[in-house]
Amino acid sequence: MTDPMIKPRDDGGSGRGAPPPTDPPPSAPNRGGPNRLATAIALWFGTGLLRPAPGTWGSLAATVMGMGLLTLGPWFLAGGAVLATGVGIWAAARYQATTGRHDASEVVVDEVAGQWIALCALPLAGLGLSVEGAAAAFVLFRLFDIAKPGPIGWADRRLAGGLGVMLDDVLAGIAAGAILWALATWTGLGDLATGG
Repeated sequence: MTDPMIKPRDDGGSGRGAPPPTDPPPSAPNRGGPNRLATAIALWFGTGLLRPAPGTWGSLAATVMGMGLLTLGPWFLAGGAVLATGVGIWAAARYQATTGRHDASEVVVDEVAGQWIALCALPLAGLGLSVEGAAAAFVLFRLFDIAKPGPIGWADRRLAGGLGVMLDDVLAGIAAGAILWALATWTGLGDLATGG
């Protein structure tokens, strides 16, 4: 008599037992839905695939987009920088989990967030929408992002995950913005840019 609590073996009449399960292993990446969105954001909609120097391309795209946001008002740019930072932490972490690579060169959402933070200094420094101010913010951010002095380098070396990808660029953006503001204030560049 068969015990009703034991599931009968389904061997398809072959006597060899059921075939092994075909489900993917738990470590296999899920390439649908959220991962596609995370990849698009992490690579900033393909900008990170440009060569050479994808970080520079990401910063350049961010500068153009950031100046567009600044035409709407300083708070739009500041809000965009905060949003890019928060979403970038998530997207970079998802991309890393999918590819197994930390801070891959094609991930440029960190450059976008950092560059927007640097551009936030333009209205504070009296540089407004000047091309000279945007160029200075771009150059200063790239210098800090590449050289990674002090706490910027520490964040790059020590922190893992999405936060580790983003924080060094956020700090580079803050440093670039602070230097830009100080230079414009001390030299009177802000007055010159606005015709004052």
